[in-house]
Amino acid sequence: MNATRLDTLKEAFVKNFITVFLCVIINSVNGSFVYIYFRSQEFKRDPRYVLFIHLVLNDMVMLSLSVALQIITYTFRLTLAPCCVLLLILLAANNPVNLACMAVERYIAVCWPLHHPQLCTVGRTYCLIGLIWAVSFLPGLSNLVLLLLNWPASGSWFSVVTCYTTRIFNTPQHQTSNLFMEVFFLSVVSVTLAATYLKVLFAASAASASSRASARKARNTILLHGVQLLICMLTYVAPFASVPLIRAMPHQLTAILFTSFILANILPRLLSPLIYGVRDQKFRTQLRLLFSCRSSGPGEGERLKPTAGERLRPAEDGDSLSVKIKNAE
Repeated sequence: MNATRLDTLKEAFVKNFITVFLCVIINSVNGSFVYIYFRSQEFKRDPRYVLFIHLVLNDMVMLSLSVALQIITYTFRLTLAPCCVLLLILLAANNPVNLACMAVERYIAVCWPLHHPQLCTVGRTYCLIGLIWAVSFLPGLSNLVLLLLNWPASGSWFSVVTCYTTRIFNTPQHQTSNLFMEVFFLSVVSVTLAATYLKVLFAASAASASSRASARKARNTILLHGVQLLICMLTYVAPFASVPLIRAMPHQLTAILFTSFILANILPRLLSPLIYGVRDQKFRTQLRLLFSCRSSGPGEGERLKPTAGERLRPAEDGDSLSVKIKNAE
């Protein structure tokens, strides 16, 4: 969000109230998925849900940082150094990469079902998440390096700045680097989603009737990742779309940037996890149980029930009970 002091006190209050209100609502909804995830052992043992909850947590962190940056820019005189640190985190393009990894996991589950338990373990999934973050910092690091190389034109680290991407990283080299990074990330993710979708589609046509239903679910899931990718693209498109609008209507600078901020950085943080989480039958069941327990008050039904994949079996080696988890679809 652009740091501007061109707004009146009333306009600044209204804009901050709207963003904080939306942030609380969205983080509350996404927080319910996080709560359900950590209450169920089945979710924590499934790489599919580990990647999904990483997507949700990432949206919550990025949304909170974005809103905090907006409030800071309205209340404090932000200098270049802390602004660069915040932008480095906010420019981490890990949502598209996370979607590609989720699609690959579904592809392995359908096309290589016997190898899926060995290839897609929880430990490897956590290592993959670390790799996702390392790769996602490349756009921000490249912008920071270019800023240092163009230091004479960038001003002092302690100079007060307008903490907005196109204002800080405003050289032709930055524009070229950003365009390359965005095209590269979106191309790799788009090709990955298309390839996995086609592979699963061919596997579904050749599968037996019992396996065809599972392959069809995986195919629809990957197609949904494509929709999520389109939603993520709003973050990339918004800065480029804002520039010509600002040039055409410079007197509407703050209104254009605020609208862009809401549409590209706030609302997608809700839509992407919500359409995936509510669509999932296990999460949908647990959500109904969670809100029914909250509405009925504390009692015996307050604790979430086991999901459909959890089954109790006789104990082994002296244990009284143990939970046997079936493989996720």
